[in-house]
Amino acid sequence: MQLMKYTYVILCFSLLAAAFDYYLSCILCVCVFFFFFFLCFGQLDLYRVLHACFHSYDQSLTCGHAAQLIKTMPESRRSCPPDGGYGWVVVLSAFWVMGLTAAVLKNFGLFFLVIQDHFAILTSTTSWITSCTIVMFHLGAPAASAMTLLFSQRVVIITGGLLCASGMILASLDVSLPCLYLTVGILQGAGISFSWIPANSMVSHYFVRWRPIAYAIASSGECVFAIIFGPFFQWLIETYSWQGALLIIGGLQLNICVCGALMRPLESTKGQCHTSSENQGAALPLPKRNKTFQCSLLKKPELLLYIVFAILAAAGIFIPPLYLVPFANSLGLYNYWSASILSLVALADLMGRLICGWVANMRLLRNLQLLTMVVSLLGIVLLLLPISNKYLNCLVVLSLLYGFLFGCVVAIHVTSIVDIVSLEGFDSGLGLFMLFRSIGGSIGPPLAGFWVDETGDYSGAFYLSGLCLISSVFFVILVDYLVQKKLKMQKLNEFPFLSEDRTTEVT
Repeated sequence: MQLMKYTYVILCFSLLAAAFDYYLSCILCVCVFFFFFFLCFGQLDLYRVLHACFHSYDQSLTCGHAAQLIKTMPESRRSCPPDGGYGWVVVLSAFWVMGLTAAVLKNFGLFFLVIQDHFAILTSTTSWITSCTIVMFHLGAPAASAMTLLFSQRVVIITGGLLCASGMILASLDVSLPCLYLTVGILQGAGISFSWIPANSMVSHYFVRWRPIAYAIASSGECVFAIIFGPFFQWLIETYSWQGALLIIGGLQLNICVCGALMRPLESTKGQCHTSSENQGAALPLPKRNKTFQCSLLKKPELLLYIVFAILAAAGIFIPPLYLVPFANSLGLYNYWSASILSLVALADLMGRLICGWVANMRLLRNLQLLTMVVSLLGIVLLLLPISNKYLNCLVVLSLLYGFLFGCVVAIHVTSIVDIVSLEGFDSGLGLFMLFRSIGGSIGPPLAGFWVDETGDYSGAFYLSGLCLISSVFFVILVDYLVQKKLKMQKLNEFPFLSEDRTTEVT
């Protein structure tokens, strides 16, 4: 009955929104449906805790009932990575988090020319808005990782959702260009970081055997939402202006808080987990939770080289989403045609993530080997993309290839960190990886914008992107070599008789 009462209150707000705008009410109703669907699918744990808090307040009791409810949750939730079960609810929640954060950033290129015309500024000046978002996205990663270790993924994701929504809502006030740097840049970037980092961490902790495919499904939310957001953002801009569009996007991003509420933390236990012969490694015990950020991981040469790869790759990989729409407009494609290209890229991105995640899960190649291949091909495609200024069909084909290979890179570049620092150091390793990657993300788009201002041609931006990606491949090769060498040394230390057998064979 209490749940029905809360449902009735929210539906009243939906009817109130319908009095102002029909489409806004439809969006709100979808959000309400999503909230209660997952609330019920998550076995009503969040509802039980909240109800205990409210109920204890009504009866002038303490909130110890809520804590007692949490303690009485089944032990299976707090022991081993389940590799399924409620883990798929976590994957679906992460799917929405990726869509409401990364997909918004990916489609922000639709606002590029509108904001540039509104303030009458240069291309390089406009690109600093997205650059500030990218920089804060990466700079906030260590803080997000540290807060995740100190509190939980649930708390950090909810905080990130509030930051994202407040950034977009304040940006819709259209105060000045510096305010856009502050709201869309700093607040939105910090919110994306506080949502994206713990969502990835949660998926990695819930899965072992199916980790590549689980992460591929979760990250594909960015692609699915990008397909929808392309024409949807264009429609919002034309209907409500870019200020109204930002306001509505901010309202949508409040749903990140709902996704965060569904992220049920796993806690390590003293007991050992039993492994089955059919699923080796799927029931490994969780490592003891380290609540301190491990800066000592920087002593690992493998991680340092992987960070160099991240800097160079980020310098190139954030350029195409920002300049693809202006490049299409320069070729005579406007409005929905250029937005449709972003949707096609997002569709190819989705296929790339799922296919690459499936291939990685088959263990046909090592993750770092697969990453070397797809990054090399992505750099070559971006170098070829400017030749499509004379052939529109070539633009579509190369854009699809770019989207597919981009999805392949995203599907495995984060999970490869586990191969370098192990699962115990993943949270800290991911934070350090994202922190230093901000260097490339802050340099790439403004440098490409400066090149466009000087030459008056968008081709240079894609040349720069391709060169950065190809140069980053050499560092991935070095990382793979060092990781394999380290594994061989560990095997020899554990089984010294193997080296003795080899020496006897040689003699």
